[in-house]
Amino acid sequence: MADKPAATAATQEGQARAKMGAVKMDDIARMAGVSKSTVSRALSGSPLVNEETRARIQALVESHSYRVDTRAQGLRKGHTHTIAVVIPLLHEHDQPISDPFFLELLGHIADAVADHGYDLLLSKIGPGRTDGMADLVDTGRVDGLIAIGQSTAHLGLERLAARGMPLVVWGAQLPEQHYVTVGSDNRAGAERAVAHLIAQGRQRIVFLGQRTVPEIRLRHEGYVSALAAAGIEPDPALDVPTRFASAAALTAMRSLIAGGSSFDAVFACSDVIAISAIRALQDQGLKVPEDVAVVGYDDIQMAAFYNPALTTVRQDTATGGRLLVDLLFAQIAGRAARSVMLPTELVVRASSGGALSGTTTPGSR
Repeated sequence: MADKPAATAATQEGQARAKMGAVKMDDIARMAGVSKSTVSRALSGSPLVNEETRARIQALVESHSYRVDTRAQGLRKGHTHTIAVVIPLLHEHDQPISDPFFLELLGHIADAVADHGYDLLLSKIGPGRTDGMADLVDTGRVDGLIAIGQSTAHLGLERLAARGMPLVVWGAQLPEQHYVTVGSDNRAGAERAVAHLIAQGRQRIVFLGQRTVPEIRLRHEGYVSALAAAGIEPDPALDVPTRFASAAALTAMRSLIAGGSSFDAVFACSDVIAISAIRALQDQGLKVPEDVAVVGYDDIQMAAFYNPALTTVRQDTATGGRLLVDLLFAQIAGRAARSVMLPTELVVRASSGGALSGTTTPGSR
């Protein structure tokens, strides 16, 4: 009985702390008359704690609305329970992370990360920050990293992989790479898109994109392959570099039109670029697809509702986002992970003048 006043005082102190929202594990331990380690074991379900003590601790936890600090607990175990999602844009000065394709893929990644009970830290690595991803890892704030796109950061990604950092990249599979990628079959997707334009009777097809990016370089290979299969010689004047930002693509297309080169179709390496191309064409009084057919890449949600509705190569962002997260957590758990290449689909709509408007054509791996 001599201990009752002390226990009551501890309980009153705990209640006072609860009102201020400051109850800690030390307080629960003091109120229960046990050590802090016993409280920790009880809350983790350890069999070393007897049922009477566990019930007493649980009653105190519930009555004082105590919540385990899982972040601090994870840090003690060497885990932050946070995943970094990085968008490396070393090649771009003005492409925002609000780009529709980024947002769609990011949404699927965020859902999958949340399913694992982890938080997400989003970071954009812009021009001039060649060590930006390594700097983020060195802060110790994350357990793993997902990069959306390789940009021109391939060597930096290789260095991170060599350090053993759990890492998965949305992008192209490159020869002898040491990091895991998830991405679309860019070459096959572009080849199918350009073959579709040729099937519509188009011969002078513009390539609109920036080949310094690995994914776009593969799309250019598909473009050239489709032309060669049809016996069409690529015209360097129709190979037009442009960044992914809308304003940059608009400027590039206007310059091509002003230069007087003849063309009857455009293969754009993103839907954002394709939509900007259509605007530039319409501003000059050209009709899409009657005068110039246009095909994009990505199949962002806006593509189906644009006027004219955009023919495009669909990337499976839902499957891609889930795979990025699953392969990352496999690495965190110490399991092996292998790169995955996803098939694409050609979605035929009005902008290309296709007779099968609104249909999809599966691509090959």
